[in-house]
Amino acid sequence: MRDVTKDNITDVFMGYLGEDVNPRLREVMGSLVRHLHGFARDVNLTHEEWNTGIAFLERAGEISDKERHEFVLLSDVLGLSSLVDMLHNLPEGTSSSVLGPFHITGSPPLRVGGDMRKGFDAPVLLVEGIVKNPDGAPIPGATLDIWQTAPNGLYSSQDPDQETYSFHGLQTVGADGRYAFTTVRPVEYTVPSDGPVGDILRACGRHPWRPSHLHFIAEAEGYKTLVTEVFPEDDPYLDQDTVFGVREDLVMRYVQMPAGTFPEKGFDLSGKVPDAYLKVAFDLTLVLA
Repeated sequence: MRDVTKDNITDVFMGYLGEDVNPRLREVMGSLVRHLHGFARDVNLTHEEWNTGIAFLERAGEISDKERHEFVLLSDVLGLSSLVDMLHNLPEGTSSSVLGPFHITGSPPLRVGGDMRKGFDAPVLLVEGIVKNPDGAPIPGATLDIWQTAPNGLYSSQDPDQETYSFHGLQTVGADGRYAFTTVRPVEYTVPSDGPVGDILRACGRHPWRPSHLHFIAEAEGYKTLVTEVFPEDDPYLDQDTVFGVREDLVMRYVQMPAGTFPEKGFDLSGKVPDAYLKVAFDLTLVLA
């Protein structure tokens, strides 16, 4: 078409799509382009601003690798990741939350009662709960991919001093649906701010902090996969998570347990924890696929 204008370019774009284009692709691309063109018109986007945006995307690509996913981080801090989660949350199940840019696959097996704390010098945290369906019945054989930060606030993929799968584990629950492991209390931390996403946060007057949390990916045959994270009720960043990941039902409580009360059996650390420790009880509810 020769008479493309600022007023008809969106319609012209849609007219260029082939007749056999997948209907869902047509819907998604059409909406994306309508909003993108509308955004440019609304702000009267300049050439300089357009060039700045392109340079930002190029930098995000350059800094990304198999361990750092800057575009995922961008989606997180813009609230897009959380919005997609919330659009597909089902009220009868545990809320989903952001995967984050630091998940790695291939976590080693972690038996029920296993330990992720290993040699780190920090108080013991005992975490346990039931993986269940919306009726409250346990889901035998469900698997949990579990990961968190070390006490220094870094994930293993960020920290060359940690082993690859430090504070990562893959646990399969038994017939009772119970999961359990020991670890340390995660700490609040900042998302990476040394790249283009950090530039956006600073330009917008925003901080890069996340409240501390434990990550879970829960899977079971016949059920919808749950990607979520749980947060302590006393964290200072609970109400200002920079990636908008907190949900009311994902807030849990650390209970201070007195010395001498650690379970005598069933855990790798049984008989090895004479001091006081922390405990979390949090159930995960999966919904049918």
